[in-house]
Amino acid sequence: MSQAVIKFSSEDCGICHKMSFYDQKVATELDLDFIDVKMQDTQTYRKYRQILLAQYPNKEGMGWPTYLICDSPEGDFKILGEVKGGHPKGEFRNRLKSVLASASDL
Repeated sequence: MSQAVIKFSSEDCGICHKMSFYDQKVATELDLDFIDVKMQDTQTYRKYRQILLAQYPNKEGMGWPTYLICDSPEGDFKILGEVKGGHPKGEFRNRLKSVLASASDL
């Protein structure tokens, strides 16, 4: 079962852009696939929309960017956790690790 980080962001978001310098690299270091979903890219957004709406049915309360950590994002997905907003590289890594550790405890 593949695990992935799905980044939901906007092309107009400065924090989203800043995170793009290291978010994919950190996900790869943690053996996670990385899927970048820009809200303006309707084709990619439609493909992963059901995952976002499972966590945020009306998109209320999501951060910019919102990272959802999932099992099997291409199939019968399971959301393991999330990281919202911008964080320094080390803190972002620690937050992802925390989600993965919590998921492995289940």
